[in-house]
Amino acid sequence: MSERDGNDMRELLGETAERATRFIESLPDRRVAPERGASELASALGGALPRHGMPASEILARLDEIGGQGVTASAGPRYFGFVTGGALPASVAASWLATVWDQNAFSEVSSPIGAAIERVAMRWVLEALDLPAGSGTAFVTGATMANFTALAAARRAVLLAHGHDVDRHGLRDAPEITVVVGEQAHATLFKALGMLGLGRDRVVRVPADDQGRMRADALPALAGPAIVCTQAGNVNTGAFDPVGAICDAVRADDVRVHVDGAFGLWARASSRLGALAAGVERADSWATDAHKWLNVPYDSGLAIVRDAVALHGAMSIRADYLPNRSRRDPFEFTPETSRRIRGAEVWAAIASLGRNGIAELVEHHCRQARRFAAGLRESGAEVLNDVVLNQVLVAFGDDAVTAEVIRGVQRDGTCWCGGTSWNGRAAMRISVSSWATIDEDVERSIDAILRVAADVTGGSESPSDTAK
Repeated sequence: MSERDGNDMRELLGETAERATRFIESLPDRRVAPERGASELASALGGALPRHGMPASEILARLDEIGGQGVTASAGPRYFGFVTGGALPASVAASWLATVWDQNAFSEVSSPIGAAIERVAMRWVLEALDLPAGSGTAFVTGATMANFTALAAARRAVLLAHGHDVDRHGLRDAPEITVVVGEQAHATLFKALGMLGLGRDRVVRVPADDQGRMRADALPALAGPAIVCTQAGNVNTGAFDPVGAICDAVRADDVRVHVDGAFGLWARASSRLGALAAGVERADSWATDAHKWLNVPYDSGLAIVRDAVALHGAMSIRADYLPNRSRRDPFEFTPETSRRIRGAEVWAAIASLGRNGIAELVEHHCRQARRFAAGLRESGAEVLNDVVLNQVLVAFGDDAVTAEVIRGVQRDGTCWCGGTSWNGRAAMRISVSSWATIDEDVERSIDAILRVAADVTGGSESPSDTAK
């Protein structure tokens, strides 16, 4: 690279940092909903394929000035829509540096730092979540791929117990695997089952209680091979399946218990909340996200499998050009071969927070969720769930009124909350999971929600009166 090129890169990265800093500084007061929709943005950014390239500084300016109008301020303090964490400053900085390094972190040979930092980061994760230290682990894109990865290992293990190597011979002539799920299992779990050839609809559904917890007393008698998929943190209520009791009921050599803990698994980092996840450590595999409650940039999912040999068998590959390794290489445990250093942000986040900081972050959000519930209930709204974690479900009357309040809150822009359906009723779903959210943001958001609700109902009655 010439001196001129080096100077150009320095100027470009400096301008990028300046633009990024202005965006971050705008978040506390920024409208949460985007200003423009996808179609309008595509028209502004698109047009015919350019015949000649543009200078990088002009490209950056266009991306910032046009693209920034379509950004949902989910990195800010008043986004409560999907379970979306913000990005801790240390994790953002680590992500930028890792991008500049531009490592293909598939092996220790291709990137020693990639292998090393993921090894340390995942050891810290296992310690923080109090999961078995010898587990096989994988950094993936998110909980969907984490579920896929862990379930691939489970599929291998339960079929090997019957003498069938699914990774060599496929599912043809394999014993049929019984897959058991709770009635309130997350949609992405079914996507993973479909990708694995186990079928989205070929499942045994177990009834759930009024908070979405799988009922252990309703489990069917199982003859393996079988996989039981449990949940730590219902996406609507935050409730936990009784994983310990489920393990007691189904334990066998040819049965595996998997935990989808996309965000709820992080409750195990807190001594105050850990009882919610009692027994989770007895499962065979776990899936979670770091871009939710650990607050690292997207995308970052984690798959953890007690039987590291099963994970390795399901994910490893061999080729003449690949390194003849003597130690663990990431590509032997993940679906992807070419991949970025996903562990950099996780390592930085945990280094920034420490064990105590992770626990405080989780506990802080749960306190804020309880404040949301109390503030809205006191003003007449109906809270539909037991607020045990960071999730709050609220109705403002009948379904039509609740839906209009949700739309009004999103248009207002003070905060952003999504909608859902719970036990046959429309509900606003409030998910608290960003490090940037302070108590003032919660109060400001409660006021905005109640103001919109009053506008929808005409202000003459409390929100819940419209359902009577």
